[in-house]
Order: sequence, then C-alpha cells, then structure tokens
Amino acid sequence: MNLQQLEYIIAVERERHFVRAAEKCFVTQATLSMMVKKLEEELGVQLFDRSQQPVRPTREGVEIIELAKKVVTQVRFIKDYARELKEEVSGELRLAVIPTIAPYLLPLFLKPLQQQFPHLKVHIRELISDDIIKALKRGDADVGILATPLNEREIKEYPLFYEEFFPYASESEQLPKKKYLLPNDINPNHLWLLEEGHCLRDQLRLFCSLKHGESEENLVRYEVGSIQTLINMVDSNEGITILPKLATERLTPQQQAKLRTFAPPKPAREVSLITAQDFPRKKLLQHLREIILEAVSGRVITDKKGLNVLEMGE
Repeated sequence: MNLQQLEYIIAVERERHFVRAAEKCFVTQATLSMMVKKLEEELGVQLFDRSQQPVRPTREGVEIIELAKKVVTQVRFIKDYARELKEEVSGELRLAVIPTIAPYLLPLFLKPLQQQFPHLKVHIRELISDDIIKALKRGDADVGILATPLNEREIKEYPLFYEEFFPYASESEQLPKKKYLLPNDINPNHLWLLEEGHCLRDQLRLFCSLKHGESEENLVRYEVGSIQTLINMVDSNEGITILPKLATERLTPQQQAKLRTFAPPKPAREVSLITAQDFPRKKLLQHLREIILEAVSGRVITDKKGLNVLEMGE
C-alpha cells in the first residue's frame, strides 16, 4: 500500500468513473485501474462495485476510503506544518463558508490574505453548516467559517466576531412607529425566510418564536436560498425579513431606509473559524483569524456584552 494508491481510490470515489479519475490524477486509466486492483488484492477487500454505472464504493469500500482521506490529509498537513516551522505559510488551505456569510465576508479578507501569503493556495466552497462539519470530519475541508456554537465533540471553535441582526421591511409593512422593535412586533405571516438547511433560518425561527409544529402555510409564503433573494422579495413583493449586519452594507440609500433596529439586548450571531480537533496548522489559523478581524474592524462587534447571541435550532 502507498499514498498514491490511496489518492487513486479517493479520486474514483469522487468521480464515480475510472477514466475521469485517471484524468484528474494525470495517469492512464489502465495504470489507475491496475493500482486500485492491487490495493484491493493486498487488503483482501473489494473497494468498488464495477458492475454499476456510475461506479460505486462497496460498503467496505466506503469505510476504507474515509480512512484513506484522513491519511492523505494528515500527510499534506505534515508537509505544510514543516513549512510553517520555517516561518513559511504556503501549501493549501481548503476553506468552507456558509452561504449567508460568504458573499459579504470573503471579499473583505481574501485580497489581504493573498497579499500577505502569495504562496498559499486557497480553495473555497460554499456549504451549509451540516455539510461543513461533515467535510471537516472527513478531511475534505481544513477550516470552516460559520455560526456557532455547534457543540460538536470533534470540532474546535475559534470565535471571530458577533454580527447583529436588523429587520428589513417594505414601506407598506405595518410596524410600530418606535425606535426599537420587539420580536412580537413582526407578523410571521409576512416574514420571508431562507429555505431549510440554513442555520440562519433556525436561529431566526427561534428568535421570532416560530414553532416547528406550526403550519408552514401560516408562517411563510415562500422560502428562498439566499439573502439577496430575501432582499429582492421584500423590495418587490412587500413583507419583512431579517438581515445580518454585513449584508446591510451593500444596500442602496433607498434600501437603507427600510432597515429597523431590534430592542436591546440586540439579536446577533457568533461567527467563528472551526476545524477538526486535530488540525495542526495553528500558525495559519492565527494568521487567518488576524486578517479577518482586521478586515471587519469597525463593521461588526467583537464583544458579546449587551447582545442576545442566538443559539442554533434543534
């Protein structure tokens, strides 16, 4: 068994096709197939069911491939960690960010990160929270940026900042004419929410006391997949939604006039870097944290005093 064979079976599992996997690994299909077959013979286990198209891992293959991913990741970590011991931040960073943060935070810190560490290759994926956690545990991602706390035993959290929430309402929305709004000032029948799977949706449901057992027809007319779509729906179809602070910075002056403020303690979410417990690249993590905090300075809050930090939904 060697590292190359492990990389080959990971590629086949990802591509579900031997020819495409070989192309990704820059070898011939015959070479890749031979190496995979040798590994199966050495282990005494069939890793793939070749009778199906697309090719699928066997039950035993799934478990072995998951172990292979962890081994390959740890080997890469060793190489990158060795560079960091020499004060070199390079190699690869696989970053996963939730969709309600990515469009607003990434443009603020990516350029400074690339300028400070030009030899660091950054690969970014937008994933919902559950998928980021799974990717970290499998070794498919190195660092995640999402809302916490998660209370996941295998995940380590590094809080960054607290992002306040603001009501965003159409001009026709009948809201009380007062400085601060309370959650019960919001008509749940007029509230636009993100679709299932977004942690922001769960947090806001709890904050607005929307029960999972209640009829969705009575609560939400339509569920959308992005914050920008929520804004567009309020602008075009009336109603109300709730926006995180960084998302409000792109609003036009006309849209800014539709923002309101919640009464103290103001609702906010904790945004953190997360990694697997055994992630070794502490210097990279510290540099990343410092660059992000510098990028959001003056935009968000770093002390949760006076805030109602929303927990994740059940």
